Amino acid sequence: ALGVLPDGTRDILGIWIENTEGAKFWMKVFNDLKTRGVEDVLIAVTDGLKGMPEALSAVFPETTLQTCIVHLIRNSLDFAAWDKRRALAKALKPIYQATNAEAAEQALDEFENGPWGEKYPTVVAAWRRAWDRVIPFFVFPPAIRKVIYTTNAIESINAQLRKVIKTRGHFPNDDAATKLIWLGLRNITANWGKPAHDWKNAMNQFAILYGDRFIRPTW
Repeated sequence: ALGVLPDGTRDILGIWIENTEGAKFWMKVFNDLKTRGVEDVLIAVTDGLKGMPEALSAVFPETTLQTCIVHLIRNSLDFAAWDKRRALAKALKPIYQATNAEAAEQALDEFENGPWGEKYPTVVAAWRRAWDRVIPFFVFPPAIRKVIYTTNAIESINAQLRKVIKTRGHFPNDDAATKLIWLGLRNITANWGKPAHDWKNAMNQFAILYGDRFIRPTW
């Protein structure tokens, strides 16, 4: 899990190894974070992980759960032939670039009722299923949208970890795997000192929207 602090600095929040994902697993993760001192989570950006909404609302009920827009787009493009993907991506833009939720839903309706919706009903269905987790995005101004529309940061970390794990091969137990992952994360995060990309532009908007939840009093 990757966290971003109010000043824009990033940190790895923890490593958890489990055979399956589900509400029980995510409840364990969120309770662990809370026990270790995480008091509040403003926005959680995920790629539709099973059981996470229920667990998150139980442990951090004020948190906004946002689906990764980029992940949803990529999933949509998987349904199209390679030579159709660029055009399909362009056709989806009016949905996620809409000014508000109402305009986004209208754009989705137009997509569904047009030639793209007729050709790719599975794409429409995917967006409809995720819609409750898509629309929080449209509440935020553009500066915040830029920093929450994707989980690319954590996906990049996972890709680097997969390379580390691949070179090692078999692990005798979970502890051995955890140690190697921890060492890999140390190398990956060694140069993390600067705020996340585009964070400075988003800070003022976060402060306006969230007040003391974003900038907690120090007295």
